[in-house]
Amino acid sequence: MGKIILTGVDSSQTAISAAQKAAELADGIGAELHVVTAYSTSTSDTLQSLSMRDSHTSTSNAYDNLTQSQAAAAKQIAEAVAAVLREENPELTVLATGAEGSPANALLKHASEVKADTIVVGNKNVQGFSRVLGSVARKLVAEAQCDVYIVNTAHQ
Repeated sequence: MGKIILTGVDSSQTAISAAQKAAELADGIGAELHVVTAYSTSTSDTLQSLSMRDSHTSTSNAYDNLTQSQAAAAKQIAEAVAAVLREENPELTVLATGAEGSPANALLKHASEVKADTIVVGNKNVQGFSRVLGSVARKLVAEAQCDVYIVNTAHQ
């Protein structure tokens, strides 16, 4: 099995810049690139708790629809970024997916599932006060079972 590089994206320019660096790295070593967008089900979880309490089919359907919509929206963002990366790197294999959870947890879980060699993220929220509170990059560095590459996107 070849090497796998994983990058987390949203629709921000800094995430796209980090993904472009991930594509450059993956292309350089002949790795497969996984583009992942996280989505939260916190609103969906609220609906699910209501459906369990009330056992209303309509609430349960609303929960399912909301969860499916969030997953589809996340996948659509990942696919849009992946399309740009494929155009810029035609020889690169790029896979895109949505993953449930907070950005850091979704990336950690996906990295474990695919046995990623490296996770690439930007440093958008690593400066200032947020450094004390934590950030996606900080959590990844602390918990990832693989290498973590933090792209300097602060000045982009």
